[in-house]
Amino acid sequence: MLPKLIEFGDFYLPTYGVLVAIGFLAGLWVTSSLGKRVGIDSEKISNLAISCALAGLLGAKLMMFVFDWDRYAQNPRDIFTLETLQAAGVYQGGFILAFIAAIFLIRSYKMPPLLTMDAFAPGIAIGHAIGRLGCLAAGCCWGARCDRPWAITFTDYTAYEITGVPLGIPLHPSQIYESVFNFALCYFLYRVFMKRPVPGTVIGLYLVLYSIARFVIEFFRDHAQDLIGPFSNTQWISVGTAVVGVGILLVIRKRPAGAVSNVSS
Repeated sequence: MLPKLIEFGDFYLPTYGVLVAIGFLAGLWVTSSLGKRVGIDSEKISNLAISCALAGLLGAKLMMFVFDWDRYAQNPRDIFTLETLQAAGVYQGGFILAFIAAIFLIRSYKMPPLLTMDAFAPGIAIGHAIGRLGCLAAGCCWGARCDRPWAITFTDYTAYEITGVPLGIPLHPSQIYESVFNFALCYFLYRVFMKRPVPGTVIGLYLVLYSIARFVIEFFRDHAQDLIGPFSNTQWISVGTAVVGVGILLVIRKRPAGAVSNVSS
């Protein structure tokens, strides 16, 4: 695709990085807009978003090291290479660590916990959707071999050098599958939030719906993850996050709706 957006000699601006940055800003804009509607301070939202983004980057890299431990154990120097720095990491590892960080930071900032997470959910979805387009441009997170008319074939040798994506082979556009789903998820969660549901509803739905989608999309991905039983590590994580989402929805189901509009920062 287009792993390098702009190139000057040995320096280049990675398309993936640019799209991830755009995704972060788009997600922050959506979250800030929703937060204002329910009285959450915009500065607190920005501080929380930046802190969680940094935690997410760390978590994504750590999970990548866990999943590829055999490789890094044999060649520890690979941890500090430019290739590792440019690698996207594992989204779910980033989300889990960012989620944990958010729990502590929300308490520290004295923000309404479930309502704040609800405001963030649509922003997370749109940021992820744009970020997956960055994966498509870079060639990472590629799909399994595909004989369907919508298969995509990578031909840029630079993409192969950076990510290892196979060239000249028709593959499932798994990045597009996930991106399209997340755009639709953002729209759906946004509409749900605007109806002022019980706090916790939107983040609960996000956890359940995204986890189901990721579980299914993994069947169309080509990666070297070990299987635990019939499923990959990522699929088992999806099961876990879906259970958390269901748990949130069950806990809040008896609370009165309309509480969102009465909560302030």
